[in-house]
Amino acid sequence: MKDLSREVRFVSRPNGASTHSNFEIAEVELQPLGSGEVRVRNTWMSVDPYMRGRMRDYESYLPPFQIGKALEGAAVGEVVESNDPGFATGDTVLSMMGWREVFNAPAAALRKPEVEVSSPEMYLGVCGNTGHTAYIGLADVIKLQPGQVIFISAAAGAVGSIACQIAKLMGATVIASAGGAEKCAYLKQLGVEKIIDYKKTENLSQALAELAPSGIDAYFDNVGGDHLDAALASAKTFARFALCGMTSGYNETVSGLSNLLMAIEKRLLLQGFFVPDHFSRQAEFIEKMNRWIRNGDVTYRETVEVGIERAPAAFLKLFSGENIGKMLVKLA
Repeated sequence: MKDLSREVRFVSRPNGASTHSNFEIAEVELQPLGSGEVRVRNTWMSVDPYMRGRMRDYESYLPPFQIGKALEGAAVGEVVESNDPGFATGDTVLSMMGWREVFNAPAAALRKPEVEVSSPEMYLGVCGNTGHTAYIGLADVIKLQPGQVIFISAAAGAVGSIACQIAKLMGATVIASAGGAEKCAYLKQLGVEKIIDYKKTENLSQALAELAPSGIDAYFDNVGGDHLDAALASAKTFARFALCGMTSGYNETVSGLSNLLMAIEKRLLLQGFFVPDHFSRQAEFIEKMNRWIRNGDVTYRETVEVGIERAPAAFLKLFSGENIGKMLVKLA
């Protein structure tokens, strides 16, 4: 009997917004394990906005997705067979081999978590790259200090919702932007008092200026576009910007900012960052996040789709604003 699995393949590059036509579900036959290989059944996979950038045909910090090949992303799974002494059946493993149900891989493509968490999907969200990104952006890039004012965009999303809570723990005043009543209500539950519903705001720069009349000390950017423009307008001299993501521009063919000159006039620091550069400190971060969760200092939400066939829909929902917190696909 053949060993079969399903995967999501990338079949065409989007021009503008992605659609279901850019993906297909394919059944594949798994080959017998070779020496040093491990077979893994994924249990959870992460769906993230940065993947839209990999759909373009150019090299960046990660290579582009290849037409006709399975997409790749962070996943947590369980070893079901091993030909490598470093992995045993039943081990929990992390990989970048998401968008597959079951796969064979060399042992070097897998890693076992260094720190335990209460539920495996947390390795993809609050205790994974998502939470770590929020922490690094605030602690290392912005170097946020007590009493400072920070503006956080896409604040009800995976990274933004964790960044809001960590910023409050660091003693900052948080101004958060989100779209829609449900997301704004969620931010209130997190203890954020100053919230902009950008879907009801005609002038984002004016709305931010009203909530921060003395200006902002920092900006955590998940959106780019008009949010970045508003932050530039409200920034104090020497303010620091952590450029995490720019979802407003991922589907655009051209982009531009009207206030970028202010980065010079105000002597701002605008720094992009990439969390894998900080993996040496991930175990330390997870220990800290575990304590915050146990103490009730940090809570989190997940939007979950079930089944590999729902992965494309989960991805598209990221760009239509249908998720609160981390977007995940449960596979087993």
